[in-house]
Amino acid sequence: MMGEIGRWAILFLLFVVPYTFLMSALGGWLKNRRLAAAGRAGMVAAVFLATVASVSLLYLLVTDDFRYQYVVNYSSSNLPLIYKIAAFWGGSAGSLLFWSWLLSIYSVLASFLKHRQREVMQPVVTAVLSAILFFFVLVMNTIAHPFELARVQVSEGNSLNPLLQNPSMMVHPVNLYLGYIGFAVPYAYGIAALLTNQTGATWLKVTRRWTLVSWLFLGVGILYGSQWAYEELGWGGFWAWDPVENAALLPWLTSTAFLHSAIVQEKKGMLKGWNMILIMVTFVLTIFGTFLTRSGLLFSVHAFANGPMGTYFLTFVGLIVIFSLAVLVWKWPLLKGENQMEAVASKESSFMINNLLLLGSAFTVFWGTMYPIISELVTGEKMTVGAPFFNRVNVPIFIGVIVLMGVAPLLAWRRSSFRLLRKNLILPAALAVAFLLIAYILGLRGWLSLFSFASGLFVAVIIVLEFVKAVQARQKMTGEPLLLSFFRLFQRNRRRYGGYLVHLAILLIVFGYTGASAYEVNVQRMLHPGEQMQVGAYTLTYEGLEETGDAFRTEIFANVIVEKEGQRLVVMRPEKVFYTLGGQPSTEVAIYHTWLGDLYLVLGGWDEKTDAAVFQAMIFPLINWVWVGTYVMIAGTLIALWPERPRLEESRDPGLPKTLQGAAARGR
Repeated sequence: MMGEIGRWAILFLLFVVPYTFLMSALGGWLKNRRLAAAGRAGMVAAVFLATVASVSLLYLLVTDDFRYQYVVNYSSSNLPLIYKIAAFWGGSAGSLLFWSWLLSIYSVLASFLKHRQREVMQPVVTAVLSAILFFFVLVMNTIAHPFELARVQVSEGNSLNPLLQNPSMMVHPVNLYLGYIGFAVPYAYGIAALLTNQTGATWLKVTRRWTLVSWLFLGVGILYGSQWAYEELGWGGFWAWDPVENAALLPWLTSTAFLHSAIVQEKKGMLKGWNMILIMVTFVLTIFGTFLTRSGLLFSVHAFANGPMGTYFLTFVGLIVIFSLAVLVWKWPLLKGENQMEAVASKESSFMINNLLLLGSAFTVFWGTMYPIISELVTGEKMTVGAPFFNRVNVPIFIGVIVLMGVAPLLAWRRSSFRLLRKNLILPAALAVAFLLIAYILGLRGWLSLFSFASGLFVAVIIVLEFVKAVQARQKMTGEPLLLSFFRLFQRNRRRYGGYLVHLAILLIVFGYTGASAYEVNVQRMLHPGEQMQVGAYTLTYEGLEETGDAFRTEIFANVIVEKEGQRLVVMRPEKVFYTLGGQPSTEVAIYHTWLGDLYLVLGGWDEKTDAAVFQAMIFPLINWVWVGTYVMIAGTLIALWPERPRLEESRDPGLPKTLQGAAARGR
């Protein structure tokens, strides 16, 4: 019953979404409010139908209804409830339904946004979003049926891939989808701004929170995926420059550039064309990443099975590019900037350089990802590039971006004083140079890594000094206690100081990845029970193997005692898990966490006769700073997103002269 309801809901979407597009497009073209309202009503109906279909599929998964092929492929009766829910987006057809459901929710919220130019822009926004939604509805009704009946009736399913049976499956894919899909809204507003000749800063102000939320979801999704790979896959890494990993990184880089250059347009009326190009590129890259995941064009551990869907997505990408370029060329005269850059030492110039660096990194990642396809087309031989290429090119670029993170807040709009800039940079630069000298004396090598640490220290000192100066100034003006002044900085200028927190989070992430990748310790040994191995300052003693499990899985784990300087710390139990339903066994690593780094232990294999086992033990310095930085980034972004209270209006008193009203506002 629920399966049929879901199937009919998806079928009805095939008619409701085009209706929404037609009413919205006509409403925008004819400036007819009734038609625009009909388009919004159609989008509400689309949300309802997508929700019905999504609930139906979830019901089938939770109740183990193996009459449906999707349930057979991605669930089983013994699968824990949390993973039955995760199976909703664990397969290709289900993930498309999940995408459509989220996009319909985003679209209906965007369609009802209130702003000054709502009546002009809203119908076009709804039309663009419904056109995007129609593509996914069309795919679900033609080649990726979530409610297809099972080809052979069975009493048990194949279960979810063991590698996906991790709590991160509830976080990583969901955040990526929320990030990917969210960029459709600023893209739709950008197109609406062009088609309605409203190319001022209004569309940027309306979509700033949409863009920031999507940027946050995508960044958190990438970082959670990194943590998932680190803890689950057992290869001792956190970023492999895999094609699908790169596909997620690309729109994050371009959206980061867009967020910064949008500030320039809001403040100075500059970079209008640049911002329009950036949001178009960002949205195209989100669909392109989905194409890579489903095309089978490049090998990736993240990809779905090969099939005709890749052709559909590539066609869709092509249509978006052609349409976006056509609108951009047609309306380009409207994107002329209101001002020109006056000096190299200015905030506008620093943001532009930051954009160029981020786009340079994005182009490098794109080129390296697509190189196997390009080389095969040109030479007939598929050649790949690995992590050394990506690291060699991107690390210097990222160091440049980090340095700009520190310098840009100190620059003024239009033109900055070199004398004042030099005064503000002396202490941070001196501390960074001192760090490099001390590191060299202590024998630390790897200049790129050291420069990464030094540039991060340089920026961190600048940000801390900015907080100190602001708190001191506020205390002097208001007489508030230290902590109260600090917290009220965020209350009075959430966007600025929330941004500083995000920058500090990026530094923590950079420190963590740099320490873990540049100064990793890696030891591999075969041990018999009772034997020891030394890994850095840790002594590991192998005690032997044990076996446990149930009717569905068998777990074989090793007991390893960890000591440091003669003191017993913990017993680590790395394991291998074998599944009754077949498939490759999964590796469950054991990790001993500290603030200075992780001890990471993998059980590679063993001799069943002697219980001798092969272990790979690694130390990843500072890796936990990455995960801490993730939560600092979330906190900083939420602060920047939170609406600020109006100042002047709140302080106005009809009995005060206007000059005193302004003074009261400034003193609040």
